[in-house]
Amino acid sequence: MPDVSAPSRLKSWAYALRTTNPPPDGPVDFVTRWLVVTRAAVLPMTLVSGLVAALLAVGQPGLDWRWLVLAVLGITLAHVSNNLMNDLYDTQVGTDSATYPRALYAPHPVLSGLISRRKLGLTILAVNLADLAILITLTWARGWPVVAFALSGFVLSVAYTAPPLRLKKRGLGEPDVFVVWGPLMVCGTYYSAVGSVGWDVVLASLPYGLLCTTVLMGKHIDKIPYDEPLGVRTLPVLLGEKRARVVTLAMMVGFYVLVAVAVALGAMPWPALLVVLALPRLAKVWPYFRRQRPDQPPPKFPVWPLWYAALAWVHVRQAGALLVVGLAIGAVLRVLGMG
Repeated sequence: MPDVSAPSRLKSWAYALRTTNPPPDGPVDFVTRWLVVTRAAVLPMTLVSGLVAALLAVGQPGLDWRWLVLAVLGITLAHVSNNLMNDLYDTQVGTDSATYPRALYAPHPVLSGLISRRKLGLTILAVNLADLAILITLTWARGWPVVAFALSGFVLSVAYTAPPLRLKKRGLGEPDVFVVWGPLMVCGTYYSAVGSVGWDVVLASLPYGLLCTTVLMGKHIDKIPYDEPLGVRTLPVLLGEKRARVVTLAMMVGFYVLVAVAVALGAMPWPALLVVLALPRLAKVWPYFRRQRPDQPPPKFPVWPLWYAALAWVHVRQAGALLVVGLAIGAVLRVLGMG
């Protein structure tokens, strides 16, 4: 009989949150199952976008914490819905299969039997209904611009994989992610919290949006051998692997440049420059992006055949955390009248 003690469950949850996989030798309880199905391991990307907006909003006239918290919950649910819809649509159009990376680096919700297609569809409906309730509340509180932010994000999320647009297949998936995780999430959350948004917030939203895009670039580089034969023309497929790796590194550098520009123009507080402490992590990742991935994964590497995506995520995790810390220090200084 499997060990279902509280420490064992916590260990299982932590493993799923770290790797998007259930533990190979631990219990797969209700929580672990849904952490895997929703790909909860990547939800911190959205939470950081929300925190960027929240920390920029601290001390601003009109800030209402109720609407801020509700907006962060809304974008998180939208990310959950996006993950689930991608799996559903990619299964329906035949992209996802037992030999495609989505089913190799982690259990595919439908193909692995974790959830039926019908239940996946009902879950998507439930999550979107919850988001609709949040949208109605925020629209009542802040006005129709909230609808513009929310519907733009929803349309781009659906169009990423769903026919007829299927932006991912046309080399537009990467710009999609940049716009959603940058301007739409950050500016939409900020507007919901404060009731207005200016050019400075738009500029401040760009660095993290670009940083998130590096993870997708890495993932799509990993999937070139699988996507190209299927006619899925992601940006790395169009560029070719070597050029795509160079472009991804340029995006990583661009994150630091954009933060510096935002600070210089007053769109971010000076402590945001704390992100430079992530440069040693970039230096470690850099040489791996300059060469082809190994033929075999390192021991106990949990997300193979993803390689460049995992490397990009290692950098994003630290750089994003440092950005949040820097913005938090800036928010404290602003409240104290020292910013």
